[in-house]
Amino acid sequence: MPLCEHAKPIRHRSCTSYAACGLLSARRCCRQRTVGQACAYPIRHAWLAPTGPSSELQRLVQRAARRDGIVPRSGSSRKHSQSERYQPSQRSRDDDVSSSELSLPGLDSVQGAAEQVKDTAQAVAAAPSRWQRRWTIVGLCFVAFMLCNMDRVNMSIAILPMSKEFGWNAGTVGIVQSSFFWGYLLTQVLGGVWADKYGGKRVLGFGVVWWSIATAFTPIAAHMGLPFLLMARACMGIGEGVAMPAMNTLLSRWVPVQERSRSLAMVYSGMYAGSIAGLSLSPHMVQVLGWPSVFFIFGSLGLAWFALWQNKADSLPSEDKRVSDQEREYIQGNTVAPRPVEKVPWKLLLSKGPVWALILSHFCHNWGTFILLTWMPSYYNQVLGLDLLKSGFYSVLPWITMGVSANVAGFLADSLIQRGRSITTVRKVMQTIGFLGPAIFLTQLGRVHTANAAVLCMMASQGLDAFSQSGLYSNHQDIGPQYAGVLLGLSNSAGVLAGVLGTAATGMILQNGSWDNVWGVAIALYVVGAVVWNTMSTGERVFPD
Repeated sequence: MPLCEHAKPIRHRSCTSYAACGLLSARRCCRQRTVGQACAYPIRHAWLAPTGPSSELQRLVQRAARRDGIVPRSGSSRKHSQSERYQPSQRSRDDDVSSSELSLPGLDSVQGAAEQVKDTAQAVAAAPSRWQRRWTIVGLCFVAFMLCNMDRVNMSIAILPMSKEFGWNAGTVGIVQSSFFWGYLLTQVLGGVWADKYGGKRVLGFGVVWWSIATAFTPIAAHMGLPFLLMARACMGIGEGVAMPAMNTLLSRWVPVQERSRSLAMVYSGMYAGSIAGLSLSPHMVQVLGWPSVFFIFGSLGLAWFALWQNKADSLPSEDKRVSDQEREYIQGNTVAPRPVEKVPWKLLLSKGPVWALILSHFCHNWGTFILLTWMPSYYNQVLGLDLLKSGFYSVLPWITMGVSANVAGFLADSLIQRGRSITTVRKVMQTIGFLGPAIFLTQLGRVHTANAAVLCMMASQGLDAFSQSGLYSNHQDIGPQYAGVLLGLSNSAGVLAGVLGTAATGMILQNGSWDNVWGVAIALYVVGAVVWNTMSTGERVFPD
């Protein structure tokens, strides 16, 4: 018995495989004309089988079929129902066929078709119209990362009046900016280990509270003396250092693989939104309320978030009483079963080339990223001669571009994977754009002399840099989801080291050189990163369950 005449051997857009096409595509067969190879037949004919599915599944199939006019509703004739839904030429022998005559590619009988529907009904049931709990977790992580960057970038604005008030030169400013990374580096691996062992909810909540308190304490520490300020910034880094590993572990438990790129892009775009908010609000707050206000106000927001986090989040879908049974089964069927990591196999992890691809590429990527994060307002102020308000405004624009392009890249990456492109290919393409795009546009910064031209180069550079969220930053969960937090901790440690060295080195370079030298180092590392990534990385599972 043939399939519906519109059926084609291609995947439906919402499916990750032919076997995952099930009810949703079958209902839309004759409307959309894009269905999985084995989806129209089971829905249309499984109800005819005398040895068909269980009564529960049979009711589900019949209900869906009646809704689409495939099976007559009570009180209506079968002929009338079919003629409304299909043309007469489509019915042919369909109405007279017996279960023994039914056949389907890959299925021996209608019973087999019913079993396939049963296997895939779970995935379809997990996509109702109502809001899904996993996106609540993603949304709360988005807000946490927004606060993370708001608290981080406010120093890049406040440092301008602070350096005048306390008499700091460029070298001292570089040390103050880099002191954040001292603490940030300490908790990268520890944050991953803690998150894999104790759960992402606890670790991320701890991190937000810790860095929020340190942020609020910063003005007090600055008036106590430079050593106290450096300690406060390092303590802030300790709190923010656990955020990425904890989030990575949390999403590896909550988000199915086919939604990974877009969910990570959404969370990381919170960092861009935080940079936008911090760089936009801080100049006005400094002018109206004084520079200490940005630390007091931004720090208090984290404590408000923590109260919401405690009430709304859980580390695992199995622990969340508000998640539906269908969504829980869907998540658990498309993610790696969580197991507490009692002992991290460090030797095994560090013996794999793809892990070193993550570590080295993260270092190369973050050198340029952190320079732009911490020094961009100073560049506009010192090189282009802009005042504090204009420096803040121009600094915001590249982050807007990053927020948009990160989500575009995430959607594009997930779409390519769903259409059959290998994960390895998608990750390599996305990260190559994330490396070479910024390198190309940073080469132009030394050739422009107006604020508008400079900000266009910055916007293009950072916008293409955001493709890394669907490359490097998604790859930890690809190669070892059970060690996602530890792997991100390892690679981000290298990235933070680049931030420490790059931020401090920029201050030293500017004392004896120019901004061209600063951009030259960043460009060279972007190119090295592209070579390493395309040579050593993979999107396949490297570590067994």
